[in-house]
Amino acid sequence: MADPKGFLNHGREVAKSRPVDVRLKDWNEVYVPGSLLPIISKQASRCMDCGIPFCHNGCPLGNLIPEWNDYAYREDWAAASERLHATNNFPEFTGRLCPAPCESACVLGINQPPVTIKNVEVSIIDKAWDSGDVEPQAPERLSGKTVAVIGSGPAGLAAAQQLTRAGHTVAVYERADRVGGLLRYGIPEFKMEKRHINRRIEQMRAEGTRFRTGIEIGRDLKATDLKKRYDAVVIAAGATTARDLPVPGRELKGIHQAMEYLPLANKVQEGDYVAPPITAEGKHVIVIGGGDTGADCVGTAHRQGAASVTQLEIMPRPGEDRAPHQPWPTFPMLYKVTSAHEEGGERVYSVSTTHFEGDEDGNVQWLHLSEVEFIDGRLTPKPGTERKIPAQLVTLAMGFTGTDRENGLVEQFGLELDERGNIARDADFQTNVPGVFVAGDAGRGQSLIVWAIAEGRSAARGCDRFLTGASELPAPIRPTDRSLMV
Repeated sequence: MADPKGFLNHGREVAKSRPVDVRLKDWNEVYVPGSLLPIISKQASRCMDCGIPFCHNGCPLGNLIPEWNDYAYREDWAAASERLHATNNFPEFTGRLCPAPCESACVLGINQPPVTIKNVEVSIIDKAWDSGDVEPQAPERLSGKTVAVIGSGPAGLAAAQQLTRAGHTVAVYERADRVGGLLRYGIPEFKMEKRHINRRIEQMRAEGTRFRTGIEIGRDLKATDLKKRYDAVVIAAGATTARDLPVPGRELKGIHQAMEYLPLANKVQEGDYVAPPITAEGKHVIVIGGGDTGADCVGTAHRQGAASVTQLEIMPRPGEDRAPHQPWPTFPMLYKVTSAHEEGGERVYSVSTTHFEGDEDGNVQWLHLSEVEFIDGRLTPKPGTERKIPAQLVTLAMGFTGTDRENGLVEQFGLELDERGNIARDADFQTNVPGVFVAGDAGRGQSLIVWAIAEGRSAARGCDRFLTGASELPAPIRPTDRSLMV
């Protein structure tokens, strides 16, 4: 193990953030570059190398956390990187974006602040890139089999990389103009700079993966034609159908889905626009939805110079400590202050939008809301609590209801759906159509990036077994277990 007394001698320290007034002037990542390396060895030493490492079970990837904590403590960065990559294709993504269910399951977290697993992870991979330890791993021989991967988010990229390394010829189809899916256009630059995606794409190209952008399967290329071209298909198209808000005034100008608003800000950073077509500059901004996507809208609005930012959530404010029905080592719903919330704005809980009000030109100007409370298990408006707040830009960040059904992909393949409206699959991640597999949110529903990568790897193993009769790819830790997630 690392230092046997590490958890006794050292308290929890996390990455330092740049001052708010400084970081609001740019779109760079909020953390101070290089602030982790001086402290990461001590932080890794806090790992107790538990006899039963519950962090493994908390992580859908089954990351070998005590092992790479030990290497990080000893500053053996090459070995730490090898152990990290043994289960995770893209630790620089998860180390920045994952909510870290592994930390919620850390044994030390029972009565002390848990190990900073996420910070150790990102330190290892950043050091590996700087040291040149991350290199292309081209297959020694080709299988002669071809695979199409639909979608280039974390699930699609993980599946594509695993299948390429297994010797198959893989082409990734992405409907956007650049590779990365929601990593590219849904995650703001201040949470993850896109250079991290770009160098992974270059690594994958060097390994042999091919990328086809600007092609939407179902519209630009029929799914039936795609299946004829390839020996197998992996669908990793995500759950991109956004939940809407059908209240009076929804048709007013200035009300947008979060995934209409956020990609435009990212396109400015890519150099496609000088200024985004939808901007918060000088406006009173309302973000409906209290999750991570809502927080992304908050941070984006701050950087665009909003006059005010208010985030609304229909559920009550979570507690700061575990609720009795969410005991260790489950992933609890806690009150969380993200970097975006540190930058300002107001958060309002237990409220529901009743309608929008606009001006004579059809632009939204006011949002009317009412407080709500649970009565007989249902959220019910509280009489006498109605009020209105100024709203010149409204973003809807209320989650997603399933994969896109309008482009014809599901119907053209003839895919069956499960009871939740996701693409159904078996234990090998194969759909009802032989040779067609599904991974990530398209089959699981809206979930975490760490689940997307885990499912991409698992679907790749199932696909490889279909193509070859047996798979040499690593077995998934537990491909369908959701017991520790809420």
